[in-house]
Amino acid sequence: MKKFIIPIMIVAIVVALYEQVSADKNIYIMAVAIVIFMMGMMQLSAKTPSKNQENKDDNVE
Repeated sequence: MKKFIIPIMIVAIVVALYEQVSADKNIYIMAVAIVIFMMGMMQLSAKTPSKNQENKDDNVE
């Protein structure tokens, strides 16, 4: 899954940067590229465990 998400995120970044420097900016293309990038970041960061994961279990009353 990671091999599929990272290239899509890179393409979204390149498209957003290209649209930003072009003379006639299309806000919809930039918004879609940013949304795709943020969705990819959410999926990648959801798999990283929290630093305080074992502390959460101890604090339950």
